[in-house]
Amino acid sequence: LKHAARLAPAPCRWNSGLPVNIGVLFVPQQEAWVVERMGKFHRILEPGLNFLIPLLDRIRYVQSLKEIVINVPEQSAVTLDNVTLQIDGVLYLRVMDPYKASYGVEDPEYAVTQLAQTTMRSELGKLSLDRVFRERESLNASIVDAINQASDCWGIRCLRYEIKDIHVPPRVKESMQMQVEAERRKRATVLESEGTRESAINVAEGQKQAQILASEAEKAEQINKAAGREANAMLVKARAKAEAIQLLAAALAQQHGNAAASLSVAEQYVNAFSKIAKDSNTVLLPANTGDVTNMVAQALGIYTTLTKPQAVKTQDEMPPAHEDSHSPATEMLKAEQGSSS
Repeated sequence: LKHAARLAPAPCRWNSGLPVNIGVLFVPQQEAWVVERMGKFHRILEPGLNFLIPLLDRIRYVQSLKEIVINVPEQSAVTLDNVTLQIDGVLYLRVMDPYKASYGVEDPEYAVTQLAQTTMRSELGKLSLDRVFRERESLNASIVDAINQASDCWGIRCLRYEIKDIHVPPRVKESMQMQVEAERRKRATVLESEGTRESAINVAEGQKQAQILASEAEKAEQINKAAGREANAMLVKARAKAEAIQLLAAALAQQHGNAAASLSVAEQYVNAFSKIAKDSNTVLLPANTGDVTNMVAQALGIYTTLTKPQAVKTQDEMPPAHEDSHSPATEMLKAEQGSSS
């Protein structure tokens, strides 16, 4: 029954039938009447008033120039991946040349319908199941182009072809549903993982910025504290050193100051020799290490040389006075020079 229904001709469109020639005829708008005179094509009547010769002229065909909609019956087609589909469609036609439509083919509508079915089967055989759903528009355009190439000699032009329904076998439909569900689960998993990753990145970035800011704040605080402490320490050391120098200068200016300086230098010399081999095994010693008196004399000579310009300047500034050659400081200085020589 299905095979017989598939081969049955498509239902013809409604037309006004074949009118009788009474000599005076009125042709409706958007219709073309094909007239034969004594069995031979004579002319095509235009819409409006027309005159014919009775008995000689006969109206043989009536063609409608309106756009015709034809329902293409459901048919089976096999895709490139061997999936059988049931597809039906809608065909939109228009008669462009009434002469060709009348004498080019016996039943133009049925011929175009069959051509649309065969073309649709051939085009579906070039596509896989997934591409059939994605490339529906390109499939319709391919069917229209194929129909127009064949129906040009029939005087008919296919304007559009639309696929109405695509019926998939139940098993294939179940597998497609499972595939869709798996794809959705995959997308959900991917989105969730991306969200987790973005969250972790944001948290790590926040912790990093917090640590950087905390370290910078601590660094600035330490720098400020260190700057304040070092400045205060330098000031305190400078003041202490200045006071120590003043006290030392005052002590040296007193009586027997040079003798006290010599005693201090001798003590520092002995302390330095007591620590000379503690830091390193390599020791460089002068030749007269045991001569403490000579070393102290050298140190005092250096001190005297450094302080002599200051003493000369002070004497130049002070008024001349009578120097006592027998003062204790002069005698001590002479004794020290003699010992150093």
